Amino acid sequence: MVTNYTTVIGLEVHVQLATASKLFCGCSTRFGAEPNTQTCPVCIGMPGTLPVINRAAVRLALKTAVALNCEIPPRTKWDRKQYYYPDLPKNYQISQYDLPLSQHGYLEISDPKERFAAKRVGIIRAHLEEDAGKSLHDEVAGKADSFIDLNRTGTPLLEIVTAPDLRSSAEAHTFLKELKLLLTYLGVSDCNMQEGSLRVDANINLHVETPGGTVATPIVEVKNMNSFRAVERAMDCEADRQFREWQETGRLLGQSPKQTRGWDDAAGVTRPQRGKEESSDYRYFPDPDLIPVAFTSDEIASARASLGELPAALRERIESQYQVPAYDADVLVNQGRSVVEYFLAVADRCQDGKAASNWVTQDVQRVLKERGISIEQLPVTSAALAELIAKIKAGELPSSRARDVLGTMIANQVDVGDAMRSLGIASVDAAELTALCARLVAANPKIAGDVRNGKTQAVGALVGQAKQSNPNVDPNRVRELCLQLILAASG
Repeated sequence: MVTNYTTVIGLEVHVQLATASKLFCGCSTRFGAEPNTQTCPVCIGMPGTLPVINRAAVRLALKTAVALNCEIPPRTKWDRKQYYYPDLPKNYQISQYDLPLSQHGYLEISDPKERFAAKRVGIIRAHLEEDAGKSLHDEVAGKADSFIDLNRTGTPLLEIVTAPDLRSSAEAHTFLKELKLLLTYLGVSDCNMQEGSLRVDANINLHVETPGGTVATPIVEVKNMNSFRAVERAMDCEADRQFREWQETGRLLGQSPKQTRGWDDAAGVTRPQRGKEESSDYRYFPDPDLIPVAFTSDEIASARASLGELPAALRERIESQYQVPAYDADVLVNQGRSVVEYFLAVADRCQDGKAASNWVTQDVQRVLKERGISIEQLPVTSAALAELIAKIKAGELPSSRARDVLGTMIANQVDVGDAMRSLGIASVDAAELTALCARLVAANPKIAGDVRNGKTQAVGALVGQAKQSNPNVDPNRVRELCLQLILAASG
């Protein structure tokens, strides 16, 4: 029985751009307002109204396009995409068809868990369009009533369409995470999936290896996926379903119409919704009310200059310049630009990138999560954390007490020195520590003999005695000194 197949996935990502007003009118885009309170004659399609392009939306779209390495044509135009839904008041959507704002780009992805090799995912196009409204279905009360909220109608969307370059659900998940990270670094969208700021549809089919060659199953578009994890689960489920259907029916690409299916997250299955439309079904034609948009070379250069350091470049710099492992660099960058800037400031001051990374990704992130605050609200400045790390490295602060010191710094909003004094922690002079270790080695010949015979773990007893003698000693430093003294004596 044939079991070998390749999953082929392409994504359509709709990103709501972070503008204060809609794409073709001045209505607010604020989320959460009472239904149908953020509308006007333009966005609800009243006769005689004319759209006016939102310049801010165009700039954000251009900024995203250059970050995605897209080609920017000198001229782009608007088209009417015609279809009939209750939440589309004009019965057409202003979008872009044959002359999109950008095309032929790419986004590189890699997986710190090494589930797949690093790859470049093609971007077919990234174009601007207006959003439709929202249908609300009252199924809980049993009346099956549907309501229409047009607040979202006309909100600026950037539709990013990938090439069918993704070969697994893990790749699709990783691509979406990297795209969201890029968009948030650019500041073009908050990418809040719960509020609909980022929505994903996926086109998926299988290339099945048979004795007669490779055959392809019909393409299915999967909708209603409200998280990246849901995308991953839906792709795995749909791949399994398509393979079973191919085994049962033998239907191949071109032998049945394309289909749209919805993801039922609770049941863990995709369900049929309707036939999938082709571009010809929408009867695109140029919008007669909007003039084309032309970009100058200076405008494109300005957009490129505004990008700042993007996630991929930041990861590479953190790894190479600060000697931080790839996984840790990825964790840092995924926390956002403000966290990365905090880390860089700490690392530059304490001159220890790995230590700075450990403290920021572990203890600092734990505090931020527990308190529900941002890095900007953290009471410990980057300079203060760098000083704490420096004291640990210098042996002035036992590593075992460092977290207590950080907790006191946060709770009392004091510096490292004050926190150490309030906890009764005093730095131990290097000569004093060496003398203490020498006394312990001399007083414990059996332990010294065990260490010389290869039982280095026996030195732990000396560390315990040192802590009893002086609670302020650094256990790691005591261990190092005792081993040095014992091995030096044996030589």
